[in-house]
This record gives sequence, C-alpha cells and structure tokens, in this order.
Amino acid sequence: MTLKRTLLTFSLIFSFALAASAQQYRVLVFSKTAGFRHQSIPEGVAAVKKLGQEQGFGVYATEDAGQFTDENLAKYDVVVLLSTTGTIFNDAQKAAFQKFVQSGKGVVGIHSATDTEYEWPWYNKMIGAYFLTHPRQQTLRLEVRDKDHPATWHLPTNWLWFDELYEFRDINTDIKVLITADETTYEPSKGNGPDHPMAWYHAFDGGRVFYTALGHVEAAWENEAFLQHVHGGIWYAAKGKMPK
Repeated sequence: MTLKRTLLTFSLIFSFALAASAQQYRVLVFSKTAGFRHQSIPEGVAAVKKLGQEQGFGVYATEDAGQFTDENLAKYDVVVLLSTTGTIFNDAQKAAFQKFVQSGKGVVGIHSATDTEYEWPWYNKMIGAYFLTHPRQQTLRLEVRDKDHPATWHLPTNWLWFDELYEFRDINTDIKVLITADETTYEPSKGNGPDHPMAWYHAFDGGRVFYTALGHVEAAWENEAFLQHVHGGIWYAAKGKMPK
C-alpha cells in the first residue's frame, strides 16, 4: 500500500510538471471592481480560462489586489484587467504593477479597464484612455483599420457588432488603433468623431499593452470572433509577436 501511494504521488507530481511545461505562458486575470460591476465578469473569466485550456497557456483568476507583489507577479507573463472599475490598487501594488510592465511583460485591458484608476497618470498612459460615457447598447459597424495584428487577423473590415459602446477622454496619442466605431451607424452620446477608437495596442514603458472596449454583454463571451480577438490580444501581450 505504501509503495502504491508513493507511485501515485510521483505520478501526480510528474503530471503537474508536464502540465506546467506545456504552458506557453501564464496569465493573471484580475477583475476587482470598486465601482460599477459588470454582470459579464463571470462569463469573461470562464471564457479566458477555456481559451487557456484550448490554446495551451496557464490562467489564474483573482480579485485580490494583494496578489500584486513583485514576487507573485514574476510568475506571470500577462495581466488581464477584465472589466475592472474604480481605484483598485494601493501604492505598493501600483509600484509592483509598474515594475511588472517595465520588466517587459504584457497587459490586456478589457472593456471597463479604462474606467479604472482615474487618479493615476501612469495607468492612463498605459491603458491608453479613460472612459468618458456611453450611449444605450446598440448595433453598429466597427471598422477594422489594422488587420496586421493577431487580435484582428481574422476579422472582416466591416464588423457588425452589438455592445455597450464606450466613448473616451485623455486618449494617449501614441496608441496604435486597430478598430474604430462608425458613429454614422448608431446614436452616440457625446461621440469621439470619425476616428473613434474601440481597440488598440502599443509598446509602453518596456512592456506591451492591448485594449478592447468590447465585452460588456454576456453574449460577447460566447462569440467566436470576439474570443479570437481577445486571444490575439493576450498572445501579443505575452509574446510580442507581430508580422514582419
């Protein structure tokens, strides 16, 4: 019996080691909210975990900002800010997050990641913009402006989409816009004009950042095109892979 238990223990350790070695990279999904809380967060977390299982990367999800330490963040290649809102970090956690990015790691912001940390200028530049307002949920034409990115390779130039459509302020002029909203195809609130950004990426402070404003509605997390969009953003943030 003792020998059998020993063999079982070694078998489990070996299995865990194989699983860990099979992971291309590790992703920390963070969905803490200190303001509005989106109903789609559970669907989003589940969908990213499923992507990890299907695409061979590790996923750990938490709403504990205490995970943002130098030692813990060193385990991960990408932090996904999934519909976070409000002030979610203290000073020590902010410093750890900055070091994470400066060490060459990646960040993915989804939907209300731009409705987060309004008093932190570094965060504004990093995520790319701050949320301003949104009209009622509507269907519109999204224009895919750049198809040479893993988050948009698969998308049509004209993408008909239903969502809560964010409008922005304090937009970082260094972001590289991937998708824009055609404001002539829906009723905006204040609007951002003909170059209304809805998804973008950029290199920032040593790291890589991808953001998409999509993903408010639960149904988005069952949409294959959107899931590929998110997966491409995570892959870019983790690997920095772009067409030559």
